[in-house]
Amino acid sequence: MEDNIKTSQFTVFGATGFIGSHLSRSLIDRGVVCVTPFRDDPLIFGQHLGHVIYAIGLTADFRERPFDTVRAHVLNLMNILENCTFDSFLYLSSTRLYLKGNRAEETDEVRVNSSDPDDLYNLSKLMGESVCFSTAHPNVRIARLSNVFGRNENSEDFLSSVIRDAMDRGKVVLKSSMASEKDYVSIEDVVEVLPKIAVFGQQQIYNIASGENISNRVLMAEIQKCTSCSVTMAEQTRVVRFPEISTARIRAEFGFSPRKLIPAIAELIPQYVTKDAEDD
Repeated sequence: MEDNIKTSQFTVFGATGFIGSHLSRSLIDRGVVCVTPFRDDPLIFGQHLGHVIYAIGLTADFRERPFDTVRAHVLNLMNILENCTFDSFLYLSSTRLYLKGNRAEETDEVRVNSSDPDDLYNLSKLMGESVCFSTAHPNVRIARLSNVFGRNENSEDFLSSVIRDAMDRGKVVLKSSMASEKDYVSIEDVVEVLPKIAVFGQQQIYNIASGENISNRVLMAEIQKCTSCSVTMAEQTRVVRFPEISTARIRAEFGFSPRKLIPAIAELIPQYVTKDAEDD
């Protein structure tokens, strides 16, 4: 499997982002030919792109940038699918699609509400998935990623923000309940399995997750142990609880055995160096 990946060519869109940058660096470090065009590069048209991994997307700031979100998740995607040739195409979607459901298997239907501003992200990802499946190409696949953890100092996602507050301010103010819980998967595991799905995947959709939810209560207890920060609650908090995400498909096909977040926290936190420390 590894030899086949090394002799393949990959094109990673979104290579300046968190996942895309780690993915392209991992491929290059393994001696794989990896092309990383910028978003509107006209030179991609008329070129054969090999195995494409589409990692362009917005996360925490989608509410403030709705039009950019749709462009990233749908419009740029359409342009590539319509005008480029490739061996396979892997679109990075999100397990956030399962939030309003009771189950989280790849075959489960997802619930969205167009009048809910929080569902813009889910709707745009679903449209991206639908556009992918509307193509006649047999090797178009979807990877629904859980909350990816790893050093990501510029991110505004929940975990990165909490760690920065704990390190820089010595205190964390939570806007979601201690009972809230979701799944976390490491960037190392993500970049290891994505090329395998792209080249060898037998299914159309794969969940990439740990398969185990972590509550805010457990997460904050570990962060406090490592940083001695204080934790308080905002005046109004809500419980956000994801269904447990099934990883049976990816485990069976690729032997996926993901790292766990809590044991990794102690190694992750020191990577978030404070600005004052960098200036010293």
